[in-house]
Amino acid sequence: MQKHWKTKLIHSDTRIPEGFRSLNVPVHRASTTVFPDAAAVTDQWDVYEVGYTYGLYGTPTVLELAARICELEGGYRALITPGGQSAISLIQLAFLKAGDHVLIPESVYGPNRSFANRVLRKFGVEVTYYQPLIGSEIGTLIRPNTKLVWCESPGSITMEVQDVPAIAAAAHAHGALVVLDNTWSAGVLFDAFAHGVDITMQALTKYVGGHSDLLLGSITVKDPELHKQLGTIHQVVGIAASPDDCSLALRGLKTMAVRLQAIETAAMEIARRLQTRPEIERVLHPALESCPGHEYWARDFGGSSGVFSFVFRPEFSKPQVHAFVNALELFRIGYSWGGVTSLAVAYDFGQWATRAPYGHRIVRLNIGLEDTADLIADLENALASTASR
Repeated sequence: MQKHWKTKLIHSDTRIPEGFRSLNVPVHRASTTVFPDAAAVTDQWDVYEVGYTYGLYGTPTVLELAARICELEGGYRALITPGGQSAISLIQLAFLKAGDHVLIPESVYGPNRSFANRVLRKFGVEVTYYQPLIGSEIGTLIRPNTKLVWCESPGSITMEVQDVPAIAAAAHAHGALVVLDNTWSAGVLFDAFAHGVDITMQALTKYVGGHSDLLLGSITVKDPELHKQLGTIHQVVGIAASPDDCSLALRGLKTMAVRLQAIETAAMEIARRLQTRPEIERVLHPALESCPGHEYWARDFGGSSGVFSFVFRPEFSKPQVHAFVNALELFRIGYSWGGVTSLAVAYDFGQWATRAPYGHRIVRLNIGLEDTADLIADLENALASTASR
């Protein structure tokens, strides 16, 4: 048919040569997915079973990232979410219902705790927080209605390394699933599925993205039944990942190995230097014996990343701790770690009597890719100025 130019803007007959190949995954942006005929129309979510049906369930760019994360983690399938917290929330919604019980470590990521307290409890899910180093003794906390046991190893801020295999064995003996926040290891420094975990999630925002310019999360499961249960809920909660962010994450994967290696080396040197400082009571780096659960890190992990904490001596006041952070020049103040810029954040656990007894004296560092000697000098200058106050 002869088309008006306005129609040609949308329905073009132009053709370009085929066969183009690139080193990079194309960015497929789409909400509407076109079907070949009327009989093919469906609203099923599993692209692997029925093909592409709707942009919400993933474009080829999103699925490529999911497949690569799943491959690195050794799982069955992975889903991509718009952030780490949405991955956490989706897991909770998919595997818990009113009347169920969930166990969560005291050291868990703060927003995970908030979701449990504000949402899960609101809808009738029982929540119990446990000490992260409990190991096999977690069996004493498992009830007939316990469906999910969360792990986070190392723990957020306080860095406790958990005995994940022992926790998994106890949970499985009672029919509960085990889910792990594996963000600290970037999904590669700790083999979650080999150590008994059923479901693993990451904030791809961190080391996979690597440059503090995207928000993404992932959930990887070990078998088809878990994938079905997760995907059924993913379909209806409306959390779609941006293909543009996924393309950035795919780019980040290419350099993640060299970034992690450089960051690990720098972080270890900085952590050991901080151990020698008179102002510091304890350095909480999983690769150091001073970190709770270090023996499990030595047994189970293939390396360490660049996030760790340290605790000032008891005589340091909260204003002094804040003055230390404010005195840093290269370390910026910000939450979302895993990028190339070093960060420092001070915390106060005074409101959480059940957490580690560090009060206001704990500072978490993210080591980036700046020169290590410059970072050490920045820390030591800030410590010296704080101690003299």
